[in-house]
Amino acid sequence: MRKKHELTFYQKEKKIKPYHFKGAFVFVFWMMALSFVAFVLVILFGMKTSVVGDGMEPTFYNSEEVLINRTSYIVFNPKVGDVIAFYPNGNENSHYYVKRVVGVPGDTLYIEGGHLYVNGYIFKDEGLYDFMDYSGLLENELTLKDDEYFVLGDNRNASEDSRYGDVGPVKKNDIEGRVWFRFKCDEQKMGFVKR
Repeated sequence: MRKKHELTFYQKEKKIKPYHFKGAFVFVFWMMALSFVAFVLVILFGMKTSVVGDGMEPTFYNSEEVLINRTSYIVFNPKVGDVIAFYPNGNENSHYYVKRVVGVPGDTLYIEGGHLYVNGYIFKDEGLYDFMDYSGLLENELTLKDDEYFVLGDNRNASEDSRYGDVGPVKKNDIEGRVWFRFKCDEQKMGFVKR
């Protein structure tokens, strides 16, 4: 009698082995470790604050949150174009002001015809901003001292900045740090601050 050979298909029972979890565990571990390190670095060296007012539009908007690098000026000095956070006149009871540096120690500044002049020359980025209606402290020439910086808002006619007596030139000791990262409004994405 001839034996019938039937083909039979069956599935092997899949068993989950411990090494299957190894890759996932390593990935989760490193993600948590990197998140923790980033958190610690931000706490130690950075600070989050909010922009107050319309003075920096369209670069920053009212209530927009920014991250400040508090270590950037330990070794280096602020330079023209940097966006900094500072206390006006060192008043720690005030909120941080966020403005752009347009003058550094030794510079002579004045405003004429709505334009900013630095050391006798029209400011290099002046074409990007509106004519200034208010000259304030720059109605006459002003030479910055060794530890002073002059700041303006990007929205020049809606900014309370160094032109005003209650802000004035910013002393280096009053600068908290350089704004280097923004948490944009809900409809926009996060991103680094571009110069």
